[in-house]
Amino acid sequence: MISDLRNDKRNREIPSEHDQEEVRRRTPEEKRAARHRIYFVGGSFIAVFLAMMVYIVTYAVRNQDTLFENDYNGREEMLLKQNLRGTIYAADGQVLAMTEETGAGERRVYPFGNLFSHIVGYDVLGRSGIEALENRTLVQSGLAISEKTAYDERGEKYPGNDVVTTLEPSLQQAASDALGIYKGAIIATEVGTGKILCCVSKPDFDPGTIAEDWAEIRQDNVSGVLVNRATQGKYPPGSTFKIIDSIEFLQEDKAAAEGYRFQCTGSFTAPGDPSSVIHCYHNQVHGSVNFRTSFAQSCNSSFANIGMTFDRGAFAKTLDQLYFNRELPFELPSSVSSASVTSLSPAEDVMQLSIGQGETTMSPLHLNMITAMVANHGKMMKPYVVDRVQTASGSVIRRTQASSLGQLISQETADEVADMMRLVVTDGTGRKLADAPYSAAGKTGSAEYQEGSTISHAWFTGFAPADDPQICVTVVLEGAGSGGDYAVPMARRVFDAWYGAN
Repeated sequence: MISDLRNDKRNREIPSEHDQEEVRRRTPEEKRAARHRIYFVGGSFIAVFLAMMVYIVTYAVRNQDTLFENDYNGREEMLLKQNLRGTIYAADGQVLAMTEETGAGERRVYPFGNLFSHIVGYDVLGRSGIEALENRTLVQSGLAISEKTAYDERGEKYPGNDVVTTLEPSLQQAASDALGIYKGAIIATEVGTGKILCCVSKPDFDPGTIAEDWAEIRQDNVSGVLVNRATQGKYPPGSTFKIIDSIEFLQEDKAAAEGYRFQCTGSFTAPGDPSSVIHCYHNQVHGSVNFRTSFAQSCNSSFANIGMTFDRGAFAKTLDQLYFNRELPFELPSSVSSASVTSLSPAEDVMQLSIGQGETTMSPLHLNMITAMVANHGKMMKPYVVDRVQTASGSVIRRTQASSLGQLISQETADEVADMMRLVVTDGTGRKLADAPYSAAGKTGSAEYQEGSTISHAWFTGFAPADDPQICVTVVLEGAGSGGDYAVPMARRVFDAWYGAN
C-alpha cells in the first residue's frame, strides 16, 4: 500500500504526456502572457509588503511620542532608572521645574508654585503642559560618553536633557497679578517671532502638590482648574471679532470701506426681516459714523450692517484662511475656534457672526495670533514656547526657529486695520491705554454669553508700540463686563511690565 501511495505521488509530480503536450502547443504569446501574470502577482505581493513597511516606519516616526508614552512600552521606565529627569528653564535661566533626589527617592519641584502651573504643567498622575510635550526629551540624556564616565564613577544617574522655554517670569508674574481673583486668561507673544512670553490661566493649581490635591480637583466640576484657558478656552469673542470683519471689508471693497457712512440709532434691523435685530452695547447711540469710527467706538449696529454686505463665499474663505474651524498649528493642546457662514445662513446668524456672538467662539491664543498678524504687516507666525533643548552641560541638541504661516492678508490691509486699532486707544473704547508712556493699539470686546442676560466676558487684544510692534497681549475675563473697563487695565499692566513703566 505504501508503494502504491508513493507511485501515486510520483505520478502527480510528473506531468502527464497530455499536460506536456499542452505546454508544447502554447504559442509564444501565451507563454509571455503566463510569465506576465506570474510577474504581476509576484510584484503585487512585493508592493504590498513595501507599502506596509513604509506605513509602519512612517507611523512610528510621526507618533514616536505617543508610542513612547504607551503603557506597554517600558523604555521610559528603563531610562528613568539611569537618568534623572531634566530641568525646565525660563528664558532668563530661572528654574521652572526640576527633579530633586531625597532620602525617600526623587521628587519634582516647581520653584514658582502656581505661577506657571498650566503652561509648564505637571509630571504625576499623567502629564500636562511642557512636561508632557517634552517628556521624551527630559528623560533622555544627551551627554557624551566622556561626560557620563564621571557620573558612572560616582555611581550617580545621568542628568536628563534640559528644556529652555520662551517664558519671561517678570511678565508671567505681572499677568498673574493683573488677573487676580478673576477667572480668565492672559497670553503675550513676541510679534515678529511667535514666541510665547507669558501664558496665565486662572483658576490655577500648585503642580508640586497635585498628587495630594488630585481627589479635590477631580471633584470640582465647576471651575475647570486644570483647563488652560489661554489655549483651550472657547469664548464668544464679541467686538474683538470686528478685526476679522474689517479685514474682510477692506479685502472685498476698499473703496466701499473708505466711503462708508452709517447712522446708528442704537440698533440695526435686517432688511426685510424685522425679527432680526442687533443692539449696540447697552443700547448706546453712536450717531453718524464712518468705517473707522464704527471700529473705534465698537458700534454693533454698524458692523451688523457691514456684515450683511459681505460676499459670503469670500468671507467663508477668509475665515478658513485665518484658521477658523480647524486645528491651530500649536504643539500643546488648543481648542478649535468656530465661525461659519454660507449662502444659506439666515440674516440673524450673519449679524451675530459680525459682532462675534451667536455660535462664534475663539480661544485667546487664536485671537492673539490674528492680532499679532495684523501687527506683523499681515504675516502670521507659528506660536511656540520651547526655545531650545540642551544637555545638562549646555550643548544645544535642538533649537526652535521662528516659522511663518504665510502672508495671510496683504500688508496694506494689515496696516490699515492696525491704524484703526490705534484709533481705538486714542479716541475709542481703549482710552485707558491712551496716556501710557508707549504707544499702544488694540480692540476691546464685551461678549454676552447667557441668553436673556447682559452679563459679558471682557476682552482686549492689542500690541505695542503701535508704530513698531514688539509685543502682543490678549486678555479675557469671564463675566467681568466691559472690555474697556476691565480688560484694558489688565493688558496695560502687562505692557507696563514689558516696557518697565511705572
